[in-house]
Amino acid sequence: MDFTQITNKIKANLNSSLGVPIAVLALLGMVTIPLPTFLLDVFFTFNIALSLVVLMVTLYAKRPLDFAVFPTIILLATLFRLSLNIASTRVILLEGHNGGASAGQVIEAFGEFVIGGNFAVGLVVFAILVVINFVVITKGAGRVAEVSARFTLDSMPGKQMAIDADLNAGLITQEEAQVRRSEIATEADFYGSMDGASKFVRGDAVAGILILFINLIGGFAIGVGQHDLSFSDAAEVYTLLTLGDGLVAQIPALLLSTATAIIVTRVTGSDKKDMGEQMQMQMFSSPKALGTTAGIVGFMGLIPGMPNLAFLAFASVAGGGAYLIYKQQKSLTKVEPVIPDDTETESKPADLSWDDVQAVDVLGLEVGYRLIPMVDQAQNGQLLDRVKGVRRKVSQELGFLVPPVHIRDNLDLKPNQYRVMLMGVPSGEGEVFPDKDLAINPGQVFGEISGVATKDPTFGLDAVWIANSDQDQAQALGYTVVDASTVVATHVSQLVQDYAYELLGHDETQQLLDKLKVSSPKLVEELVPDKLPLATVVRILQNLLQEKVSIRDMRTILETLTEKAATTQDSSELTIYVRTALGRSIIQDIVGQDEELKVITLDPSLEQILLQATQGAPEGQLAIEPGLAERLHTTLKEESQKLELAGQSAVLLVAPQIRSQLARLFRYSLPTLYILAYSEVPENRQISVVASVGQGG
Repeated sequence: MDFTQITNKIKANLNSSLGVPIAVLALLGMVTIPLPTFLLDVFFTFNIALSLVVLMVTLYAKRPLDFAVFPTIILLATLFRLSLNIASTRVILLEGHNGGASAGQVIEAFGEFVIGGNFAVGLVVFAILVVINFVVITKGAGRVAEVSARFTLDSMPGKQMAIDADLNAGLITQEEAQVRRSEIATEADFYGSMDGASKFVRGDAVAGILILFINLIGGFAIGVGQHDLSFSDAAEVYTLLTLGDGLVAQIPALLLSTATAIIVTRVTGSDKKDMGEQMQMQMFSSPKALGTTAGIVGFMGLIPGMPNLAFLAFASVAGGGAYLIYKQQKSLTKVEPVIPDDTETESKPADLSWDDVQAVDVLGLEVGYRLIPMVDQAQNGQLLDRVKGVRRKVSQELGFLVPPVHIRDNLDLKPNQYRVMLMGVPSGEGEVFPDKDLAINPGQVFGEISGVATKDPTFGLDAVWIANSDQDQAQALGYTVVDASTVVATHVSQLVQDYAYELLGHDETQQLLDKLKVSSPKLVEELVPDKLPLATVVRILQNLLQEKVSIRDMRTILETLTEKAATTQDSSELTIYVRTALGRSIIQDIVGQDEELKVITLDPSLEQILLQATQGAPEGQLAIEPGLAERLHTTLKEESQKLELAGQSAVLLVAPQIRSQLARLFRYSLPTLYILAYSEVPENRQISVVASVGQGG
């Protein structure tokens, strides 16, 4: 980069960083420094042009956040206009006795041309502008901004949880989730700022009225008392100047108020079109509406005494528009007939072969006939993309490629029912409504919402099927709102994670080894099959997945197996060694970056009983009496719920000899309880015991 480019870049940075501060200081300077009349003309013209630019930007904005700097512009434009009012008031009161041109050509033009030089007409026009601006537009825009700000802030928790649900279901990436969270925060800031900015607009309208009366009274007093003008001359001169000044300020204020009302009343759709395109699509898309209007207006045009030509002309335009829209919609929905191929000849059935024996799908999704549009991309179905996103995310988290999900219809299911198949066996099912959204109660909501009460098929939470139009209301009440495709995809994601150990077989394990062999060939060659058979490695990986441990770090897993294979060939014992080696990543997945690990422990006497119960018991089981097992389960459940309510992960820390047995015992009854061995906790982690469970519970 040469010196010229560096200089230009520095100048551009200075211009962009100093432009706004200089403009603000100039506004403050206008309040105290007298301005010549030609600068007043320039600034008044610029004020009108600025208001028109702001109005056009709001009309063509795709969504309100595309003009997020609007609240600041409202403040600066209001300050600019008030500064001009002060400067023009000074000129009017000092030089007004010299005639209309003494305050500048713009004020004179608005006083003479716009209101025809008649101050009575000017007063009426100004009063009407003030009423329209202050009572209608400003008041309505302020109310809308206030309500929008409140509902936006109330709906933030529901929107955040919806993003987390999409992220957990694999529908969006971490980067997309961050962008959406940032948009939600920006939206809340925007509507909160608009709520405050609307007060600037309202105050500006009040200030315009006060400035008008101040100029009138002050002008009369100065003209009669200081410049010896007659009362009629002073009234004519100062009234026209004051009205011209008021109109040249109120018209930009009206434009800015209109822009404020437009931006806060905009409803952003998924198509993200500007206001003109939305009006064309939504107002002129129904030929029935235009046709009915044409009939009514045409009938009124036939009544004697009515302006027949005007009414009949508009009836013809509306009727012609309705006909054109009807023809256009009919041409789009016209379906070409399918002509049967006469050349096809009926053939005899082929002989039975092995191709006719279909293998069982590893993962399958069956849907009822009303859910078929959800998987048909020609009908804008999103379920296929959602399931692909789930498969991608879960594969990245677990560390192996999840098999494809084969989707097919099943007429034996209810119309809105779906069923997830694993190895040909139903593993989960639910019922969804494609034309509705599911509002899930995360545990705390601020009210009830009308709809069909149900249960979330994935986690069993209370939920309500609501109309799509009630989504914002449900989010404002604290519900997590998701569409039907997300409900199914989330259920598939959860089931895949629960049964991941069944999805990993010999072929998948061999592919993992082949992939690692590219970067660590000696490690793979030394382990399989020299030290351990492939079947043992598969079993160890399945043990890890069954206990929700990712196998992404295949290098650490194989290094541990290579080291310990000479000691034992038992897959259970080797799994213990591997879990110890993966302890840091296991803890990371549970508590994240927190240095302190809050855990539940067992009383030493109870832990000794459990250690003795492993002696002579079948592999992987505890030989304890049912009463003790029930008390232990009840106490652990209570302590786990306390930690979860406090926002902490529930972790039970036990001796390595009984960890796997306890994990097997409580795997399904306490699915949110993490059971770790002492040896799995890294040395740099601080342990905080929050509860100790004894023999008596």
